[in-house]
Amino acid sequence: MAFSDRWLAAFNARDRDALEELIHEDFIFARHQSGNDITKEEMVNIWSKQGPRPVRRDFRVVYENDEVAVTHQFMDFPSGDSESVMMVMLLKGGKLVRMETGATPMKS
Repeated sequence: MAFSDRWLAAFNARDRDALEELIHEDFIFARHQSGNDITKEEMVNIWSKQGPRPVRRDFRVVYENDEVAVTHQFMDFPSGDSESVMMVMLLKGGKLVRMETGATPMKS
C-alpha cells in the first residue's frame, strides 16, 4: 500500500498509534503562513484530537514514489471558508519527514 493511502487512512481514523508510526522522529511541518515549524508530537496531537475539523473533498495523489508524495484536495473549514490545498510530503525510510502545503482560498 502506498504511503499516501496509509497516511490518509490513519488521518481519517484519527489513529494516534498509526500516525506516530508513519511519522519520522525528525518530522517538521513548515507553516508558511506563520513562519513556524510544527514537530511530530504537535502534529500527531492536532491530527488525532477529537472535535470539528475541516472536511476534505476530492483527495488525489498527483505523484508519489519512495521519496515524495504530492497530493491535492479541497478543504471546507468549520468557519465556512474553503481552500484548494496542494501538499508535499517528503519521505525518509518510508516515513513522513517533512510536510509543506500551499493553499488557495476558494469561493464558498
